[in-house]
Order: sequence, then C-alpha cells, then structure tokens
Amino acid sequence: MAYGCYRGWTQPRVVDILPLQPAGDYLVPLEAHIMSKCPDARDCLEQLILPAMEQVADLVNFTLSFIGTPTEHNDGVACMHGPAECLGNIIELCAQKLYPDPKTFLGFTMCMSKDYPQIPQRSLIEDCALEHAIDFEALNKCASDDLDGTGASLLRDSVKRSAEAGVTMSCTVRLDEKIYCIRDDGEWKSCPKGAGVDTLVDEVKKLRSGSV
Repeated sequence: MAYGCYRGWTQPRVVDILPLQPAGDYLVPLEAHIMSKCPDARDCLEQLILPAMEQVADLVNFTLSFIGTPTEHNDGVACMHGPAECLGNIIELCAQKLYPDPKTFLGFTMCMSKDYPQIPQRSLIEDCALEHAIDFEALNKCASDDLDGTGASLLRDSVKRSAEAGVTMSCTVRLDEKIYCIRDDGEWKSCPKGAGVDTLVDEVKKLRSGSV
C-alpha cells in the first residue's frame, strides 16, 4: 500500500545533528519542508516550487527545511527513511549553506530528488554537484566535518525548525510562515487556494505589495 512521507515513525538509528537563517524583513518567506528520499518531495519541487521560483525568486526569502525526529541520545535526529536519508538531508543543507542562491542549491536538490532512491551515493552527488557548479570537496567537508559538526548541526536545527512550525509531512509548502499546500501520498492536499504555480506566484506578489 502506498504511503506518504510523514513524521509518525520510530527510527532506531540516530545521526547527530544546527539553525537556518531567519527569513529576511523585506522578502516574503517561502519554505518547503521535505525529506530527501521522499517521492512527494520530488514532485513538490518539480511541479510547484521550481516553476514558481523562476518567477518570484527576487520577491521571496526561500528556505529548504527538513523533517525528522529529534532524539534524546546525543542531540541526534532520526529520519523516516533511515540514516541514508539523514545523510542526504545533510548534503542538501550543506549545498544551501555554501551556495545560498536558490538557483544553485534548489537546482542541486532537484537533481538529487530526481534519483532519490540513489541518495546518498557518491556518484549521484558528484554528478549533481558538477551540473550545478558546486564544489564537491567543500560539500563533502561540510557534510562529514567531525571537528565542528557543521552538517549534523544544520540538520538538527532544520528539523527543529520544522517541528516548531508543526510540520510533519513531506512535502509541506509554507508561505508567509503559514501552511500553503501539502504534497502527500502522490496527491496535493490541504491547498485551499489550489496547487497551481500561477496562484502561488500571485499570492507572493500580493504579499510583497502588502495587499493581503
């Protein structure tokens, strides 16, 4: 039976896990909460987020956040699809940290998501990094740096951010810090204004102009 990617599980494996930058004062907050190995995340990015961002990238502060379960052991995080997903989440967060332009980190994440079953294979990461002009060695250092725990800290804070927003489903899109639409189990749900790209673009423009 098909199932959506939601945070309602018990995961025994733990990956240690810090905060994303807050939304800017002059840009509309737009955020997608995902899991790296979730097909709904792929569909959400491909069908809604990327095409909308092509039109409103200069009007929004876009953040990619991740969903997991904080654990008491060693300030860790458990991921629905296992440790491989935790590592995939970290890699995509590192891309966002090192290359904050959404054209780069979002393009890289979409590239990874298209082959999500292969995450976090090195060949996939290298190919997507090359395609989007990302330094693989810098990405790898961020993800695996045991000295300051950069990647693990990014994941811990990102998961905390999603939890504090009350988000449990991948993919959940939030606009102006409110849930806008959810992609779950291959369907769009809880989207009062629909899941159309044009509608999202219009809503961003209204918020930007202060007409909402």
